[in-house]
Amino acid sequence: MATNGELPIEPHKTFDTILVLDFGSQYSHLITRRLRELNVYSEMLPCTQKLSELSWKPRGVILSGGPYSVYEEGAPHVDPAVFDLNVPLLGICYGLQEIAWHHGKNVLAGEKREYGHAYLDIQRHNGGAGHIDELFKGLEDNLEVWMSHGDKLSHLPESFVTIATTSNAPFAGIAHTEKPYYGIQFHPEVTHTPRGTQLLKNFAVEICKAEQNWTMSKFVDQEITRIRKLVGDKGQVIGAVSGGVDSTVAAKLMQEAIGDRFHAVLVDNGVLRLNEAQIVKETLTKHLGINLTVVDASERFLGLLKGVKDDPERKRKIIGNTFIEVFQEEAKKIADTAAGSAKAGEIEWLLQGTLYPDVIESISFKGPSATIKTHHNVGGLLENMHLKLIEPLRELFKDEVRELGTQLGIPEDLVWRHPFPGPGIAIRILGEVTPDQVRIAREADNIFIEEIKAAGLYRDISQAFAALLPVKAVGVMGDKRVHDQVIALRAVQTTDFMTADWYPFDGQFLKLVSRRIVNEVKGVCRVVYDITSKPPGTIEME
Repeated sequence: MATNGELPIEPHKTFDTILVLDFGSQYSHLITRRLRELNVYSEMLPCTQKLSELSWKPRGVILSGGPYSVYEEGAPHVDPAVFDLNVPLLGICYGLQEIAWHHGKNVLAGEKREYGHAYLDIQRHNGGAGHIDELFKGLEDNLEVWMSHGDKLSHLPESFVTIATTSNAPFAGIAHTEKPYYGIQFHPEVTHTPRGTQLLKNFAVEICKAEQNWTMSKFVDQEITRIRKLVGDKGQVIGAVSGGVDSTVAAKLMQEAIGDRFHAVLVDNGVLRLNEAQIVKETLTKHLGINLTVVDASERFLGLLKGVKDDPERKRKIIGNTFIEVFQEEAKKIADTAAGSAKAGEIEWLLQGTLYPDVIESISFKGPSATIKTHHNVGGLLENMHLKLIEPLRELFKDEVRELGTQLGIPEDLVWRHPFPGPGIAIRILGEVTPDQVRIAREADNIFIEEIKAAGLYRDISQAFAALLPVKAVGVMGDKRVHDQVIALRAVQTTDFMTADWYPFDGQFLKLVSRRIVNEVKGVCRVVYDITSKPPGTIEME
């Protein structure tokens, strides 16, 4: 998954890897997440991936669920080479049907859709001995599971036996009699299947024999070695930092790898949080000892955003492209300053804190999935960019980044700081971005976060912010009729930022925040709270 000339991040050369092939299920990423929680490295690729293009061989393969019917024209199908890898195979929901389709095309539409909780009856074979029973080893004979399917098997494929049933699915679990191939109709990756993680462990550890050695301490050593090889003895890197956990961890990792040859730069794009530039400068220089340059480009960004009202993708592209332009200009200044130094080499690398969820959401597969939005640090880059990207966190989920930050000795308050998007407040202002709109959004956001911290809720919430809606409402303030703007508060809980639930504040807390915002932020007369989960919503407003 290398970009712009970067040496690929290849943890599967060090760690046993379970390959997840994604057929477009909203749960696919959770399979990877659950395996990593078991300290088993897992990587997700589209189901259209040609295995001949891989430079590595997985210890096992999992076929995810998906919204399609295998028998429909144009339905996605896995590379047939999967069945020639001679590694264990597990099909989940659509994946089960894909295995059955490959072994006789015996799949049809069910008489009724099965969605929600179901109880699984396990069928043991050979007294529990042999590979057939390994998948449900150590699990109860009757399991609560989560179903989400409309199709099912019409009959058992040749050379397979039934290992689980439900009242609606007579082939809810199947296993090949000779090969370590398994299919299950339910979703073990979701929390609604209480023993699902144990089942995935049975597959990855007991059946695939994958070592449970994926840890952040080992990842640090591997990544530092890769960075040093990539940059060389004299090469220099310019680092994109924002003060958020992702860029902070990436910056600290880079400093550990190449020391003074790393140059951190904060671009003040005019849409940062209240006093953000000053706070980040103090944090990174005093607490982490990182050399930091702050570039005030706020007028430049706001000028380019002027008049952009109804196209959030255009906002992201403008900010992403201008961001890179400013970085290239600053890199040249740093390079010119360093010219003549015996230890200085050319600056040719740009550090970014791209995470795995960014990558997943920004890839558009030709069938199973669609692009949700462009992340500024994945899809909003200039085609003629002169700096090559280096993204050491590209394979990590958010909780893994926090664990990595702890390994690197970053203070707890920084490690647990809520995420802040690269396009900043610009995508929390629904409509045109102007200096006054930025002021309103900043002040409201600052009040919201202050009260969350004062209530001791900050660590319970994964991300929170105030957004400015493109509407006005009538209000009465100081016995006068006003026609002012509306602030929407959003706070979510999540472990991987791929799915999220809204945080259930009590009424008194929301009343306090609303009162403060309306009283203290000029131009606001109403406050609402967003109770949309992800999906169907995204965490950010745009």
